[in-house]
Amino acid sequence: MNEEHLRLCASAGWASLVRDELLPWVLGDDDLGDDVLEIGAGPGLVTDLLVERAARVTAVEIDERLAEGLRARTAGLPVDVVMGDATALPLPDGRFSAAACFTMLHHIPHPDLQDRALAEVARVLRPGGLLVGTDGEDTPARRALHVDDVFVPVDPAGLPARLRAAGFAEVLVDSDGDRLRFRARTPGA
Repeated sequence: MNEEHLRLCASAGWASLVRDELLPWVLGDDDLGDDVLEIGAGPGLVTDLLVERAARVTAVEIDERLAEGLRARTAGLPVDVVMGDATALPLPDGRFSAAACFTMLHHIPHPDLQDRALAEVARVLRPGGLLVGTDGEDTPARRALHVDDVFVPVDPAGLPARLRAAGFAEVLVDSDGDRLRFRARTPGA
């Protein structure tokens, strides 16, 4: 993540957008359950909101500096920060009640790797586990923000089939023209 993008993702404005708009839009009335996985925690502003809704949160972050910062900032909270790659999660099968993936899929450098990350999330969710997420769509402003950064936008039209192929059911994907949201569950319950 380039420095400008990191500043944005650590800003009070981003925290407000996630709290007031994105999380309610994505989560709706659903309960996340007791043990939530967050993929691509970054500076942890989504983590802060998830820990208010679940007894335990595991935040996975690939960037060592961001993982260490989040670990220090959440010391004493029911948050476990794991430095790891979403395409090969160092976590057991069927552990989590829900998973959250907020504005990070586009940072995975290839659609095949994005699909691998989605399959990994399905693997670590319990039967009936909920996946919620959002991502920014391909716009000129978003491309400008990602100069010298990974930006592989997710096409909302193709995402339902990709989620099903990753092992999810009850798939919902929609777009407001700027952002997409997705929700799905692992089969069973």
